[in-house]
Amino acid sequence: MFFSSSLLHLGMCDSAASLDQLLPGLAQGDFLQDAKCMQRLLPCQEFLKSPNNPSPACCEPLKEMHENNTQCLCNFVNNTPLFQSLGASKDEILKLPQACGIDVELSKCNNTTAGGGSSQESSSSPASEGKASRWLLFLPGAITFGLGTWQIIRREEKIKMLEYRENRLQMEPLKFSSAYSSNEELDSLEFRKVVCKGYFDDKKSIYVGPRSRSISGITENGYYIITPLMPVPNCPDSVSFPILVNRGWVPRSWKDKFLEASEDEDLEDALPSPSHDDGTKSWWRFWSRKPVIEDQVASVTPIEVVGVVRESEKPSIFVPANDPKASQWFYVDVPGIARACGLPENTIYVEDINEDVNPSNPYPVPKDVNTLIRSSVMPRDHLNYTLTWCSLSAAVTFMAFKRLRQKNKWR
Repeated sequence: MFFSSSLLHLGMCDSAASLDQLLPGLAQGDFLQDAKCMQRLLPCQEFLKSPNNPSPACCEPLKEMHENNTQCLCNFVNNTPLFQSLGASKDEILKLPQACGIDVELSKCNNTTAGGGSSQESSSSPASEGKASRWLLFLPGAITFGLGTWQIIRREEKIKMLEYRENRLQMEPLKFSSAYSSNEELDSLEFRKVVCKGYFDDKKSIYVGPRSRSISGITENGYYIITPLMPVPNCPDSVSFPILVNRGWVPRSWKDKFLEASEDEDLEDALPSPSHDDGTKSWWRFWSRKPVIEDQVASVTPIEVVGVVRESEKPSIFVPANDPKASQWFYVDVPGIARACGLPENTIYVEDINEDVNPSNPYPVPKDVNTLIRSSVMPRDHLNYTLTWCSLSAAVTFMAFKRLRQKNKWR
C-alpha cells in the first residue's frame, strides 16, 4: 500500500527533494528523526483500509510514542500534506488513537507545526521576542514615573531640611565669651546663631571667590572675605578662642589692595638694613619706622559679631580645587582655611548676618539670613518636576498601549 511504501521511504530516502515532498517544511535532520519513529506505525495501515479494532502491533508502538515521544506523535497528527498523500483526513487519523484507548491532548499539539521540532522552536522564538519588545514599549513610562516618584521624596526631604534650619535660627543665640566652654560637636552647632566679640586679624584674611552680587540689575564680581576673630586680653566679653568669620561680600578691588599690601610688607621685611663702612647701622631706618605701641591689642575696642555657625561648602564637579600656596580659594574649606591662618582645623566657622551696616562704610556686605532658609531648588520646584515627569509617563504609556492595539488590529 501507499502508506507502507511512504513510511519506508521516509526512513531510507537520502535526497533533500524527496524529504520536502513527503514532509514539507522539515529540515533533513528533523525529518530523519521523525521518519524513524513513524516507521513503527506501519502495522496501523490495516486500520486505515477498514476501520475496526487495531492490532496490538499497532497500538503498542502508538502508546509508547504517546508516553515517550509526544513530539513525533504531534508531528504525525498535524502533518496535513501526509494525510492528503495517504488519501485520509485528519479526523480518520485521530480515530486511531481512540481505537487504541489513547487520549491524545490536542492542545499540546496546537503550537506544533507539521514541520516538527525545529519549526516549534522557530515559532516560539519570535513569540518570546515579541513579548520582550512589548515590555520595552513600557520602559520609558516606567523610568519617567520613577523620576516623578523620586521628586516627591526629594520634596519631602527639602521641606524637612528647611524647617530644621528655620527652627535652629529661631533659637536663642549662643554667646561665645571667655566663660563659654563648648563641648558640643560642630554638627550640633550648625545653623545656630552666635554672638561673639574680639578683634579681626586683617593680615590673615582669606578671599574666597569670585562670587557675583546683583545690585539694581547690575552684576558685580567680588569675593567673600574670611578673617580670624581673635580674643582680646583682659576682656571678659571677648571670645576665648579664635573663630573664622565670613564677614561678607567685598568688591574685587579689596583683594587687589590686600595682595599689594602683602607684597610690599614682604619686600620691606626682605630688604637689608643700610650700614656704614665701619659696620655701624644707619639711624635713618630706625627713625623711619613707626613706633611700636606696647599693649596695642589690649587697647583695641572689641567688635561684636552676630552670625550663624556653618560648615565647609560642598563644591560641584565644575568648581576648581583650592590652591592655598597661590592664595586661590574657590570654595569655603574650613580646615584648609584654618591651616592657612595658623589655626586648628576644628576652628568654628561663622557667617556674619549682622544687619546693622554703617552707610559710610558699606563693605563688607553681610549675608542675608533669609538665604539660609532658601535653596536653589525649593519644594514647589520639586512639585513642578513631579507633575512634569508624571505627565510624560502617562503620555508615553498611552502611546505604548495605542501601539499595541494597532498591532493587534493588523493581526
